[in-house]
Amino acid sequence: MKMDTTTVRLVLAVAEEGSISRAADRMQLAVAAASRRLTDLEQQLGTRLFKRQPHGVRITESGLRLLGHIRQMDNLMQRLEDDALALGHGRDGRILIGAPKAAIIEFLACDLAALQVKYPEITLQMQEENSKIVQQLLRDRVIDIGIFEKTSGFIDLPQADYGRDRLVLVYSRAHFEFTSSALPLDAVLSCPLVTLGQGSAILATLQRAYQSRGRVFHANYTVSGFDTMLAVVRQGLGVGLMPPAIFESFQPEAALGAVALEGNWHERRYVLSFVEGQAQEQTLRNVVAELLHRF
Repeated sequence: MKMDTTTVRLVLAVAEEGSISRAADRMQLAVAAASRRLTDLEQQLGTRLFKRQPHGVRITESGLRLLGHIRQMDNLMQRLEDDALALGHGRDGRILIGAPKAAIIEFLACDLAALQVKYPEITLQMQEENSKIVQQLLRDRVIDIGIFEKTSGFIDLPQADYGRDRLVLVYSRAHFEFTSSALPLDAVLSCPLVTLGQGSAILATLQRAYQSRGRVFHANYTVSGFDTMLAVVRQGLGVGLMPPAIFESFQPEAALGAVALEGNWHERRYVLSFVEGQAQEQTLRNVVAELLHRF
């Protein structure tokens, strides 16, 4: 089977765009040429990656299963290109980092900015995913460094403390009324809840909280991001849990409120793990050391 760089990146572009024509434009390819590349690849693989529809394409179940391998091929190809360029220009390589949104907003974005100043020769790339996916990417060696919520950990890699945060309850003042006092757990569990989906650390926190009361958690509304969570909360359909820094990052209007929570069930620890063998060793160690500077 033959897969060149263009075909690999075309598949990823089609998956992101949901359209062969838009992906072709992005790749500066003729639509017919792009379509032929996909067809040839599907014939080589013996399975359909995309289902053609009247207004675009939809990735198939087979395509979803193979997409991780194709991403890994793209990362390896990019690493080859970058490392070859580094040899000619004296740069020190490329590091891929995965982290959930909360860790990025609260810690990682600032740390990466400082890293780039100290090591301008290092190419840093960041991928936002929930804690479960970050660990899967580490396990599959798609990324070099992963940051994830400690209680969600399932990979057998050394973990170092990276940061801590807590959750607050966010609500619509027009639909719910809370005092300024910290809210007890039972009061939280009695509210209709809007939560992030499978693999998120917040969902796992809620599930543990319900289990501690001998109850099974059934989400009223499940969303994929904090912005969608706030949209549902704004309409009074439920309340949500998120770190205060995330809440403030949306510059919430006065109609939205946040209240602290009692106890320590909502406190979270982020850890950092990394895999060796793909990135240049000293470059990886320099980046890890900088990210762990606060500890």
